Amino acid sequence: MKTSPQQEHRHPERHGPLMYSNNRVNPSRRQAVIYCRVSTNRQVVEGDGLNSQETRCREFARMKGHEVIEVFRDDVSGKFSNRPGMKAMLGFLRKHRARGLVVIIDDVSRLARGLSAHLELRASIASAGGLLESPSIEFGEDSDSLLVENLLASVSQHQRQKNGEQAKNRMRARMMNGYWVHQAPMGYRYQRISGRGAMLKREEPLASVVQEALEGFASGRFESQAEVLRFLQASPVFPKDSRGIVRHQRVGDMLAQPVYAGYLESKVWDISLRPAQHEGLISFETFQRIRDRLSGGIYAPRRKNLNEDFPLRGFVICDDCDTPLTACWSKGTHSHHPYYLCPKRGCESYGKSIRRDRIEGEFETLLQEVTPSETLFRIARRLFTDLWAHRAQQAETQAKAMTAQLAKLEKQVAQLLERILDASLPSVIAAYEAKIQGLEDEKLLIREKMATAMRPASSFDKTLRTALDFLANPWKLWKSERLEDKQTVLKLAFADRLRYTRKSGFRTADLSMPFKILTQVSGAKSLVAETKGFEPSRPL
Repeated sequence: MKTSPQQEHRHPERHGPLMYSNNRVNPSRRQAVIYCRVSTNRQVVEGDGLNSQETRCREFARMKGHEVIEVFRDDVSGKFSNRPGMKAMLGFLRKHRARGLVVIIDDVSRLARGLSAHLELRASIASAGGLLESPSIEFGEDSDSLLVENLLASVSQHQRQKNGEQAKNRMRARMMNGYWVHQAPMGYRYQRISGRGAMLKREEPLASVVQEALEGFASGRFESQAEVLRFLQASPVFPKDSRGIVRHQRVGDMLAQPVYAGYLESKVWDISLRPAQHEGLISFETFQRIRDRLSGGIYAPRRKNLNEDFPLRGFVICDDCDTPLTACWSKGTHSHHPYYLCPKRGCESYGKSIRRDRIEGEFETLLQEVTPSETLFRIARRLFTDLWAHRAQQAETQAKAMTAQLAKLEKQVAQLLERILDASLPSVIAAYEAKIQGLEDEKLLIREKMATAMRPASSFDKTLRTALDFLANPWKLWKSERLEDKQTVLKLAFADRLRYTRKSGFRTADLSMPFKILTQVSGAKSLVAETKGFEPSRPL
């Protein structure tokens, strides 16, 4: 069984002819233990620091005539004194206190990288009966020796702190240039690019799952963070914790992370929101919608998703009181039965159950009846073609308008910067800075819109085929087993919630614009398809 470097205490018989087991102690030689340390596990895997330290300490022991009986290792920062290998060594020293064991370290910095930790460990080793020795320094108890030792410990601490400052400064400078430097977010991985270093790249299929979750929350497909959580929980590729669940904190962090929009910021390092070098999973406009929804405090506790059993729940309202119908499973004599019902007290239909198969069957009939006929598809294609050309012309006009708006915002930012120079009150300066930050966010959003205004998300044929496939048979998508598909049908086929009365069923539905236009174009019910609808006979 392989042991970790922190807990590896190696016996002498494993390390060559210079070593002896505990049963072969040479009474004429003083016994010693070796302590080695590197800062991280990565140094253990990729480097040879521990073995190099041990080799040097063994050579020192041979020259001094010591007999090495144990080796202790750590791969943690020298800033702290509480380490697994160090604790094991101190316990070993106490157990063999009578032998007066020597503790050999390669250098003062291997014992600790801080003066307080050094003094603490120095005292602990002495109290456990150990005597420190090193090939780099001669330890002593006189004032001059202690001064040199403490100076070396202080220098080691300064080196650690300086290395930390330099690493932080380099990371901050890299972030200012648009490169993410922290742990890769879910859906990304680091890939080294020549001349640019490690950059975030999409990691499929996880990136597509995260993208769907973010866009779903922004569009309202997921009405709360709890629904996003349930979507991620159901995904087999999204990582779970040790208990096999997705935490609310992880969902909240994902939704609030601008990295997914191709931007980055750091309040800790005072780095304002700015475009990043990596490709975003979502647009900045989508991120803005997510942030607006989060600021509204939308949240729901985790619970069983009844919508999976009752997809019309919340979308159909009671015709008597305008209250959305709820749903439940009612316990019968031998089994449970699914029902929809009105939850509002005082309503004429309050608590009166409607069988699920009845109301959902009537809905499927309604959905099939709104399916357009094949004749309308030729008309629809011409309408979509004209609309596409009109939108393209609109995009050019909008691009010019956005250019003018961007110039206006830049002028406002310049004016606010001049006011900051003249201001003296901290509260006034803070207010100006907050206003500037808001204007900068608007500029980022406009630049993104300008970049995409003249570049359609997909080709005309692909977009048209997707739209007509849905218009051809929304009932087919409704029959999908995925709750998200059913919710998509409700939002795309109908402009408002459906009204239902127990006596006569569904009232006249308020169709969404595409179905409404096709119905108006038909001018007669004869253009409505038969119940089963149809499939296009050839690709569009």
